Amino acid sequence: MKTILLAACLTLVAAAAQAASRYDPTRMSCGKVQATIARQGAVILRYQSARVPGLPLYNRYVQSERFCDMGEIRARAYVPSADTKSCPVYICKRPEFRHFRRRLLQN
Repeated sequence: MKTILLAACLTLVAAAAQAASRYDPTRMSCGKVQATIARQGAVILRYQSARVPGLPLYNRYVQSERFCDMGEIRARAYVPSADTKSCPVYICKRPEFRHFRRRLLQN
């Protein structure tokens, strides 16, 4: 019984990890990257680092905040594409409150 439960849990985790499609933005135009994100809502973009040869970089990019976890906001990011070095896209991230805290302490 424990084996079946463990197998079911692992299957669910694997299914959740497979939910977002993966793309290489360097094989797509910037417009196509943005259109793909808009169409699917959230995708994983994977590409090679320009600074460290052979280092793969990847992240989850989203269309809107509704694809972010609770407590996260949508923030602008840039990825390389076939036609530009910095295609504007969005990621989810936790807001940084230290800047607000610093202002409050100064007042």
